[in-house]
Amino acid sequence: MDTTQDLWLSAGIVAIALVLSAFFAGTETALTAASRARLAALEDAGDVRARLVNRILAARERFLGAMLLGRTLVMAGAAVFTTGVLATLFGKAGVLSALALLPVLVGLAEVVPRTLALAAPERAALLAARPALVATALLGPPALLAERAVREVLRRVGVRLAEAPSALTPREEIRDQMALLQREGGVAKAERDMLGGLLDLTELTVSEVMVHRTKMRAIDADLAPEAIVREVLASPYTRLPLWRGSPENIVGVLHAKDLLRALDAVGGDPGQLTIEAIALESWFVPDTTSLRDQLKAFLTRKTHFALVVDEYGEVMGLVTLEDILEEIVGDISDEHDVAVQGVRPQGDGSVTVDGAVPIRDLNRAMDWSLPDGEATTVAGLVIHEARAIPDAGQAFHFHGFRFLVLRKSRNRITALRLVRLGESGQPAAPGRQAGA
Repeated sequence: MDTTQDLWLSAGIVAIALVLSAFFAGTETALTAASRARLAALEDAGDVRARLVNRILAARERFLGAMLLGRTLVMAGAAVFTTGVLATLFGKAGVLSALALLPVLVGLAEVVPRTLALAAPERAALLAARPALVATALLGPPALLAERAVREVLRRVGVRLAEAPSALTPREEIRDQMALLQREGGVAKAERDMLGGLLDLTELTVSEVMVHRTKMRAIDADLAPEAIVREVLASPYTRLPLWRGSPENIVGVLHAKDLLRALDAVGGDPGQLTIEAIALESWFVPDTTSLRDQLKAFLTRKTHFALVVDEYGEVMGLVTLEDILEEIVGDISDEHDVAVQGVRPQGDGSVTVDGAVPIRDLNRAMDWSLPDGEATTVAGLVIHEARAIPDAGQAFHFHGFRFLVLRKSRNRITALRLVRLGESGQPAAPGRQAGA
């Protein structure tokens, strides 16, 4: 009778151990796989269980240590009592049976709950919130003490466990998550690009998005008022820098609306206008200003236009609010914009690109990932990689592409042909040219 009771007691302990093992495995998987953003939203909505989960995850190391210690204890108990039960029933053959049966039982107790938890991690985390809090409170301190003891032993034998920094920054994690969601069809490419542009505002400077001074449309302040009015009306822009003596000497910014109001005030006679009196004061910003700071400055000053200068005070170009917004939402065109054909896909899968096309614009248009850390334009990238100014007809292979210089004007590369290369180093099939 006593033997029968002992067998049932041992079998009951094994069953409880397997249930606890399943609890520890499933809870660990659920809480680590659950979306922190979703849990935060649930907590803000008043969900008490979500608040408990967030409280547990705030002490992540203690929670994981408690789950590990709990699983270790119950698995050891399951092994001991399972072996005892089978040995009592079948003798030495029972011990061998235990060796074969234990991995199956433990595997089921680990795999099944983890699979169920991964299917609905937030729901599983909420269900396990209160038991997990109790388990962490009971097992967390012993787990931390055990870890410290292990670290001390390793330190004494000369092994130091440094805190491993995260391999990815929060921005990189968000970017990678968006790329994954796009590949799975949950997010459109345009949405991924918008979020990526928003994340890049702190990393990009105005010098990377500005209109270079060689492309600036400016007006000589010494021209006759009639000529200035004609130039303003012929321009697709509403704000035009005024220069005197040399294009780098900016003396003001002429706004088309201010000019039209002043022209109306003198009865439409341009000869009566004093152009510099109408012009706005120039606003100069350093070329190292981040786009986030410049966006804040635009909003604070309630203006959309600034001139960019280098460390010597020389004008490098201009930047507008639209330039910054285009880094987030993509190209913004209206009926007065000048069409710029900078990227022209060809039928053979290659892409003809103007040298002045920004790398970021090309990446967005073709869904490529050419690096833009060392150069802003495609021509600048080729010069940086070649360590020289190549001649027309020269070709280079880097970053998984073949760059062929088509045209060159003095020291400027004006046109290139890009071909994406496959893994073998040969041109990829035309259908793959647009994919990253």
